[in-house]
Amino acid sequence: MAMVVCEDVTKTYTQGSVPVHALRGVSVTIDRGGFVALAGPSGSGKTTLLNLIGGLDAPDSGTVSVGGRVLSDMSQSALAELRLNTIGFIFQAYNLIPVLSAQENVEYVMLMQGVGAQERRQRSRAILDDVGLAGLYERRPAELSGGQQQRVAVARAVVSGPSIVLADEPTANLDSDTGRGLLEMMCEMNRQRGVTFIFSTHDRMVMDYAQRIIRIKDGRVDGEMGGGK
Repeated sequence: MAMVVCEDVTKTYTQGSVPVHALRGVSVTIDRGGFVALAGPSGSGKTTLLNLIGGLDAPDSGTVSVGGRVLSDMSQSALAELRLNTIGFIFQAYNLIPVLSAQENVEYVMLMQGVGAQERRQRSRAILDDVGLAGLYERRPAELSGGQQQRVAVARAVVSGPSIVLADEPTANLDSDTGRGLLEMMCEMNRQRGVTFIFSTHDRMVMDYAQRIIRIKDGRVDGEMGGGK
């Protein structure tokens, strides 16, 4: 069953008075439970496509469906609910809240979902243990390494049980050993929990872990291939 369907999607931005054609008629289908890399150089349109799938932006034309729901048909409140309960986000810049501890950052989505304090504490600590951060619950982002911050970001993205996780260049700021450990962890979540992962990347290591690689070039799908795992 398809988790994501993009049909003839276009998106143009304006930089000053110059139009930038980020996506030019992209059509792609990603199955539920996939572990998929959107691969291409900087400026190819892969992050734009990820943002459209996540409902963070809207296409100029074409349709994007997630879990059988066409995003452009949804109200802003319904989109917000979809992002809260169905989609987890891992951003290249981590986007952790600096004044909150690792545990509080992980609890944040559950707090918005209305999960009780005791359950939030149990689930956040369990997932932090799973990502190798046992005992670091009270540390704020500035007291963590880049790899540890990214692990907090992964924990926050998956703790609420989303059906799909969108990861924008998740290894870009990490050394190869840390990046590999992070990918192994996400592979395990994909296998054990059936979470669909979609990455934007130009990292060969991420592509090696992907089940499927969709190549994006100049705002178009430029072919695809099986991944390395």
